[in-house]
Amino acid sequence: MFEDFQFSSMVVATIRNAPVLLFAAMAGLFAERSGVIDLALEGKMLASAFASAAVAYTLQNPWAGIAAGIAVSAALALLQGFVSITQKGNQLVGGIAVNIAMSGLTFVVAQYFFQQGGRTPDLGDFRLFDIVLPGTEALRDIPFVGWFYGSVLGGHSVLTYLAFLLIPIVHWVLYHSRFGLRLRACGENPHAADAAGVSVARTRYMAMLIAGVLCSFSGAYLSIVQSGFFLRDMSAGAGYLALAAMVFGNWRPFYTALGCIMFGFFSALQIQMEGVDLPVVGRIPGSLIQMIPYVVTVVVLAGFMAKSVAPKAIGKPFVKSR
Repeated sequence: MFEDFQFSSMVVATIRNAPVLLFAAMAGLFAERSGVIDLALEGKMLASAFASAAVAYTLQNPWAGIAAGIAVSAALALLQGFVSITQKGNQLVGGIAVNIAMSGLTFVVAQYFFQQGGRTPDLGDFRLFDIVLPGTEALRDIPFVGWFYGSVLGGHSVLTYLAFLLIPIVHWVLYHSRFGLRLRACGENPHAADAAGVSVARTRYMAMLIAGVLCSFSGAYLSIVQSGFFLRDMSAGAGYLALAAMVFGNWRPFYTALGCIMFGFFSALQIQMEGVDLPVVGRIPGSLIQMIPYVVTVVVLAGFMAKSVAPKAIGKPFVKSR
């Protein structure tokens, strides 16, 4: 019935869906603010999701899994940087190549090691579980307060808190630190930055490395928090949604985060609408419901692309003036 459509569960589901996009979008911000288009967010998410789940299961330690995911994603980011920065290759083609390669390679490697149809075994007790805040039981029966304290502020994994904490940190780094100033200069006018003594290549490599580390948390969140295992193409386009959130947010951390939360909300709405009888229209087919986040993405891109102003040097290889 329509009464089963609960606001409280929507809020909690939105909070739990947002970190996947937040980590990837913040990663993309560093790369694209430096002037490198990061279409490979999807591939890095898949690679880190597999590495995190496989190592966490093998070593029976989720933190070892997270470390493995960081290493794999950072290596891919540096490879992407080598193609885009050192070799001055086409950044769009390089990013798509990483996505295609990781979509197939993670499945093949998972099948080779685990023989479970391209997925890893369930992590069980070796996944990251939710943090229960002190006093949750004492406040549980108090209307609104118990729910807000126990399920909105509390009841999430450490990666969820890290994702939301990342928003002001990224804002400070980009707009209030020397590195952020150099990073933005390389994305807007790399020749002026070079004339001022800034190494454009080194700055962009640093940005790509940071992007690789942050993107790894998206993959780790998917496999060792949300699912408890790795499944082929489990990112389901989240990397592209993160890119859309960046366009929506005009490459600014706070507005980008709002875009991620918006997409997280529509993902939660999709889950809530499964099997619900709506007035007049009745029950909507599941295939149509699953389209909601992607339809919203198209609408957002159509509505905000013309208004968004990307870094001026994005996608342009830097050739040092002689």
